Amino acid sequence: MEDYGVTGARVDLEVTVDLPQEKLWELITSVPRIGDWSPECRFDNWVDGDAAPKAGTRFQARNNRQGHEWTVTCQVTEVETPRTFAWEVLDPKGDPDAPSSRWRYELTPGETPDQTVVRHSFEHGAGHSGLRDIIAMDPDHASAILNGRLGELRAHMEQTLDAMTRDHIPTPQH
Repeated sequence: MEDYGVTGARVDLEVTVDLPQEKLWELITSVPRIGDWSPECRFDNWVDGDAAPKAGTRFQARNNRQGHEWTVTCQVTEVETPRTFAWEVLDPKGDPDAPSSRWRYELTPGETPDQTVVRHSFEHGAGHSGLRDIIAMDPDHASAILNGRLGELRAHMEQTLDAMTRDHIPTPQH
């Protein structure tokens, strides 16, 4: 099967949010709550118990996009409190060396103690994915399909961060 530029395709996002790093860390690692904020992910749950995330911990996510629903298993690959949280979406074979995708949050202090710089990234892996299936059905439009999906992912990443932080920004006291 041809790759059509899918493997290694990336979205990188950097934004500053008005939350302290520790509070944002608490939110991004609250895996069961991601469905509350994401426009695509509807439900997440820890597979390996409700413990603090650590490398090797797995969770399942149920996603919904354009009326199509699917469930994926993810494996945490890196945890450095309160700086780095990363995971892989495993393809149906479950091979961590060929995941469907890789996701990563990197948090650094902002200009004030109540701000955090967020670097959020997505990278398509070498494993099977719905995107590969869609492109295989219409290979003449592979570039447009890939770029459209990357744009959609960027928008969803921005929307998720916005929703995640919106309800947690302290209100000024009068």
